[in-house]
Amino acid sequence: METAPPPSRAAILLPWDKDAARTGNPLRSAEARLAEAVGLAASIGLVIVHEQIFMLRALTPATLLGKGQVEIAATALRAAAVDVVVVDAALTPVQQRNLEKAWGAKVIDRTGLILDIFGARARTREGALQVELAHLEYQRSRLVRSWTHLERQRGGFGFLGGPGETQIEADRRLIGDRIVRLKAELEEVRRTRGLHRGARKKVPYPIVALVGYTNAGKSTLFNALTGAAVMAENQLFATLDPTMRGLTLPSGRNIILSDTVGFISELPTELVAAFRATLEEVAEADLLLHVRDISNPDTEAQAEDVRAVLGRMVKDGALDEDWPSRTLEVLNKADAVGGVAHVVQGEGIAVSALTGEGLPRLLAQIDTRLAARLEVVELRIPVADGAKLAWLYRHGEVLEREDGEEFVRLRLRLRLRLSAADKARFEAQ
Repeated sequence: METAPPPSRAAILLPWDKDAARTGNPLRSAEARLAEAVGLAASIGLVIVHEQIFMLRALTPATLLGKGQVEIAATALRAAAVDVVVVDAALTPVQQRNLEKAWGAKVIDRTGLILDIFGARARTREGALQVELAHLEYQRSRLVRSWTHLERQRGGFGFLGGPGETQIEADRRLIGDRIVRLKAELEEVRRTRGLHRGARKKVPYPIVALVGYTNAGKSTLFNALTGAAVMAENQLFATLDPTMRGLTLPSGRNIILSDTVGFISELPTELVAAFRATLEEVAEADLLLHVRDISNPDTEAQAEDVRAVLGRMVKDGALDEDWPSRTLEVLNKADAVGGVAHVVQGEGIAVSALTGEGLPRLLAQIDTRLAARLEVVELRIPVADGAKLAWLYRHGEVLEREDGEEFVRLRLRLRLRLSAADKARFEAQ
């Protein structure tokens, strides 16, 4: 019988600029960033045998780390018999190649690590397409002249390339062709998702989307609120593919709750672009629940990272600028700090998705926030026009009704974000 190969022994090295503002989020400490990287690597089965922080005084173009630091790391890596070195930073292809030669081990950077995790987690066809696209975009950036094993010539045999084409040129062309096909397939997925959203708008129930840092407890909260059985584990990026379920609020109002992919600091550009179809669910939401792990000492830095990703979506035109006005902070994992009473809540709502504490207050607040986005209108509908009456009951919250011989007077709340198409459908009834 064949036995499974032993798990790879990995080292996590964090190059840390003393000027924290230049490394990203000034609220995050080097120790917290290293702990996160260790968690990321462990989540895909790597055995962490060494971890180390290197303070950077200056960036070295050839290796990122200074010459002395590279040598110090080499000694430690050999002593620990390391197979894979994760450098928690963005490495250029030249730096990655030089470090592999210096250390005699496989080297991956932060982007490569996150892409590997996403590849292991994707379950649906859409998720697999998105991950493959991100992988190929990343690989294409790695195909540079520093990779000497790709420099051999290929002859002109059909699709293998014309006379004199090098391996690197052929690989780049093949990757480019595959990227074009993937983007076409994802566009089809996007159109299908758009049709689904269109069908929901005809209902239409308000959409409430869960967003937050990875492992903040979004899926556990989703399951607690809806009774669903979405994968919810104490690991980073347990959820990649969006899941939606119906939910009835205390007022009787029906909503659709959406669980989305978690964010992370310095989310690779390739992933932001590839997961556009998934992030569109956030853009369509009437209310965003920003779920935070209030027990994590890094919670403020994580919250800033989530806001930064949403800010990037605004710049890319994927999200409107008023998203902060329709965001409610949910301070999750209160059970880990002694309960809801021990959380300084401010404008947020403290809950424990694990124990259920605070969930009734959260549902009531969702109800209130959605009601505030409804417009109270008064309409007179002909008694014989049953289609319009039925449409209004499906799309609004009827507050008062007065039946006359010829007309029905309704006073009701309608969504402020009622689309032009829905308005046209109503008028065409």
